[in-house]
Amino acid sequence: MTPQPHPLAFDALAGFADDDALAAFAAFRDWARAACAQAAPLRAAKAPSPRLMQAAEAACAATIADADAARRFFVETFRPWRVVSDAADGAAFFTGYYEPVVDASLTPTAQFAAPVLARPRDLVGFAPGEGPPGFDPALAGAQRREDGRLVPYPDRASIEAKGGEAVAWLADAVEVFFAQVQGSARLRLADGRRARLVYDGRNGQPYASIGRLLIEAGEIPEREMSLARLKAWLRANGLKPGDKGRAILQRNASYVFFRLVEDIDPALGPIGGAGIALTPLRSIAIDRALWSYGLPFWIDAALPWENDDLSPFRRLMVAHDTGSAIVGLARADIFFGAGDAAGAHAGAIRHRGLFAVLAPWGDEP
Repeated sequence: MTPQPHPLAFDALAGFADDDALAAFAAFRDWARAACAQAAPLRAAKAPSPRLMQAAEAACAATIADADAARRFFVETFRPWRVVSDAADGAAFFTGYYEPVVDASLTPTAQFAAPVLARPRDLVGFAPGEGPPGFDPALAGAQRREDGRLVPYPDRASIEAKGGEAVAWLADAVEVFFAQVQGSARLRLADGRRARLVYDGRNGQPYASIGRLLIEAGEIPEREMSLARLKAWLRANGLKPGDKGRAILQRNASYVFFRLVEDIDPALGPIGGAGIALTPLRSIAIDRALWSYGLPFWIDAALPWENDDLSPFRRLMVAHDTGSAIVGLARADIFFGAGDAAGAHAGAIRHRGLFAVLAPWGDEP
């Protein structure tokens, strides 16, 4: 049985008084403004409770200009509850993600020959467990046939073999794959313009970590696993159909489709599942079947988030996103920002620590 959250006092959150509560409030208000405007999310999640919507309305109406006022808002509006896992110490598990920045073309060339596929018209998405009668509850997508029947959507290998409409072209299948894993990518075009790949649905097949597969196969020692090492192994083992590298990529049956947004503001982060721009080191991805977007969460863990050494990470975060690999109450993915440096930090995060949800007073998570 999954352990249930239990209430805490704010005094029990070590470092809460020292965190930049104004930055956390800004991240919460980003979601609140979208929620109050009834903006549609990119990926549906558990509906916010009436009390969480009241908190959103209060945030939109409030004039908060300093950290002390922001901290009072959280203390007066929410109550912390520790979220525990089934581990012996109850610790939650944290990972990191980022927005890749990659060279790309809007037409196929010799240098850019790997297509980024647009959402096909026959794709129907839904939350896991909410599929048609008889569907495997692990599936979160279906293909609508011409006769109207819904069947499981094809897996990665089948989609790649068939192809489809492309919105952009990247250097190779590795770059496409990791844009899909991260859920977005910022594109550098040859004429100097910037564009963005925005999540536009997935085939709903179960996600598999290819890094974990290679560790279990003895191909890369766990202590040496990194994003750079993983990319190098894939390219060294071939990316053409039938090659070992391509075969490993296709072990992850999940496939993400994108839409292209051109002439972006590079100062804004990618759009998360909640439909708003992500904030580095304030936005997290959560299990959308279990948590609502907009909920604040407190993380207290020792992470290599500033450099290669472990240091305290004690921050109030906001649920702005979700991911097919983020499953369970005591699980979160921390958004680190865009580019290679953010990717290096994000790829190093596989750590445990304290996780607490701030539920509106009167709600029990």
